[in-house]
Amino acid sequence: MSGTELMWFKSSYSSAQGDDCIEVAVTERAVRVRDSKDVERPYFAVGSEGWAQFVRYVARG
Repeated sequence: MSGTELMWFKSSYSSAQGDDCIEVAVTERAVRVRDSKDVERPYFAVGSEGWAQFVRYVARG
């Protein structure tokens, strides 16, 4: 699946200037992550369980 076919979402914490942010696209098997300032660069994929572990870790602060 190409990056243009995915539905990308930016963090609600992203500033109005659009700096320092990532975008994610969720599929059935993985979460794709890319730099919102340079969407032409390749994205990387993280398995759904790996992404869930990351989110739990970040949520703990």
